Amino acid sequence: MNIDIKLHKVDIPADIELGKIVAVDGEFMGLDVKRDPLCLIQISTGNHDAHIIQLDRKKFEAPNLVKLFKNESVTKIFHYGRADMAHIKYYLNVDVKNILDTKIASKLARSYSDSHSLKTLIKEFINIDISKQFQSSDFGGELSQSQLKYCANDVIYLHKIHDELNKILIRENRIDLYNSCLKFLQTRVDLDLASFKDDIWSH
Repeated sequence: MNIDIKLHKVDIPADIELGKIVAVDGEFMGLDVKRDPLCLIQISTGNHDAHIIQLDRKKFEAPNLVKLFKNESVTKIFHYGRADMAHIKYYLNVDVKNILDTKIASKLARSYSDSHSLKTLIKEFINIDISKQFQSSDFGGELSQSQLKYCANDVIYLHKIHDELNKILIRENRIDLYNSCLKFLQTRVDLDLASFKDDIWSH
């Protein structure tokens, strides 16, 4: 598959046309939000394209990205949005509106499996084995072509995967439960940012 990868510095162009459903992912220096800064945002329209935005980590000013994330008429598909949305809120000061999440969908739809990684979902629904070699790599400096391809793989398949998971959720009468989980996701992000990491309903 030929992937059209575009690298943007600081922000996406103001005149870019992305459509009404975009896949979104982020890359960080680590998983501790307050220690490990947001480095990249990846966006795909689902048409074998990936826009990779290398943020200015001194200012974190990206008004066009913020506008996109706030736009409730544009659906954003994440895989484990909990981590991405926390970094986006902390560094770009915006709550992402109108979200879907393939990891949540997978855990509800694919109760026949214990594996809900993006690699697993791409293999099952797209029948492609992707490399996760660069999952733990330095995204804070100049990016190699291999890193760019890794970043693109994190978003270009999400539209198709979510479509397939949605079919299972509807068939198994779990779609309402999924939608309820999505409504809670922003609250889960806010709990993480307030350092409430544990299950607040546990005994």
